[in-house]
Amino acid sequence: MSRRPAPSGARHVIAYNWPLYLAGTAVAVGGTLAARRLRGAARAVSWAVAGAGAWWTAASLAASHAVYDRSPLHDWTWLAPVLSTAGRPGGPGRHLVVSAGLDEASGPISALHPGCEQTVADLYDALPVVEPSLRRARRRVPPRPGTVACTPYALPAPDASADTVIAPFALHELRTAADRNAVFGEVARVLRPGGALVLVEHCRDPANIAVFGPGAEHFMPRSRWLRTAHAAGLRPVSERRLAGLVTVFTFVRPAR
Repeated sequence: MSRRPAPSGARHVIAYNWPLYLAGTAVAVGGTLAARRLRGAARAVSWAVAGAGAWWTAASLAASHAVYDRSPLHDWTWLAPVLSTAGRPGGPGRHLVVSAGLDEASGPISALHPGCEQTVADLYDALPVVEPSLRRARRRVPPRPGTVACTPYALPAPDASADTVIAPFALHELRTAADRNAVFGEVARVLRPGGALVLVEHCRDPANIAVFGPGAEHFMPRSRWLRTAHAAGLRPVSERRLAGLVTVFTFVRPAR
């Protein structure tokens, strides 16, 4: 049996997003060269542009290393304590892992909780826009055998059948409010009363904007996730930060 690739770290982030890092380096170098030839306000602007390009290139690399290489994100040992806050001290139970082209969660979760039934649902084929970086990541980490293709409007589980739904870095790939509302509605449908959604995302907040710059536009604000969950009837029970940049939201479907 072939081994799965090691979880993506900072060097893989560079490989997935190399055009952005190349552009940031070009801006830094180009702005510096221009500033040496200009005077007055134009020179100040060129230095500012060069500094912004250098900062966001270096800061995003450092942040990626902190999150993906140095934090406990990929080992998933934090999942059990998070689920305990939602009233599930025994682990995820029957659970659904929702991915959007890059699934590096289902394997570790299955290994930590081998007695729990798992289904992996992949939104990749339903995405209206697939970023080139996501295509590169998918080539490196193909779907696990048994992964089920799905859409935001139809998750592969019966009503009230799942104890937990886990969605790591997947739902922000749904760019329209209609698609996000639909998938949260589906999560509420498949969760049993008292079941939990664990949502793992970068948020568009000051910390992420500071280190990822324009790239943070790809993320959703925290308030949008909370509103979408509320509209689906899911109640927030905890939030946790990993490496200061990743937010782990835990929502529950209230028992009625």
